[in-house]
Amino acid sequence: MFSGLSSLVIEDVTDQDGVIVVRARTAGQMVPCPRCGAGTGQVHGYYGRTVADVPADGRQVVVHVRVRRMRCPVLDCPVQTFREQVPGVLDRYQRRTTRLAGQAGEVARRLAGRAGAGLLAALGVPLSRHTAMRVLLRLPLPEVSVPRVLGVDDFALRRGHVYATVLIDAETGGRVDVLAGRTVEVVEAWLRGHPGVEVVCRDGSGAYGEAVRRALPGAV
Repeated sequence: MFSGLSSLVIEDVTDQDGVIVVRARTAGQMVPCPRCGAGTGQVHGYYGRTVADVPADGRQVVVHVRVRRMRCPVLDCPVQTFREQVPGVLDRYQRRTTRLAGQAGEVARRLAGRAGAGLLAALGVPLSRHTAMRVLLRLPLPEVSVPRVLGVDDFALRRGHVYATVLIDAETGGRVDVLAGRTVEVVEAWLRGHPGVEVVCRDGSGAYGEAVRRALPGAV
């Protein structure tokens, strides 16, 4: 149950009104200064963090962690004291453990706001749809992979007024990118910035044809 908290020392586990409350502390190891990198074990003080963890047996799990404020041993370092971090368990400024944030992000990525929040609530992770959207927006964008066969088409964001361009890997059907607009310049800039396309499948747009001729004169 608590394997994801292995970097912490578990001191107490209680059941409070159906919520599992875990009290823990950091292991007391040497930590590097975030500015100069010097290792230190000098403790300036302590502070508490409260974060939610993945549910257990359908019940919410809350973790109260005592974390140290460390003192940098380098006298001329601009950072005299700093808060201890627990990589892989506690992320800076977050109210959820790293693994819970990862799970919530995956649900939000697949289902977005309202549906994602509903599923998470059913799993014991209370989350508003607005928070689910914020979790989604914090996810890093995947790297753009350039396909051998590229499909290009436009779609309306506001019919008759605002259009965009969608790029598809024509061999796998996976979305490659979405571009704001459908002009020659927009598509040409993307093609020049992402070399490797050999074949282009497109609609009858003259703008797309011109962009391909300019950026990929040797493409089919």
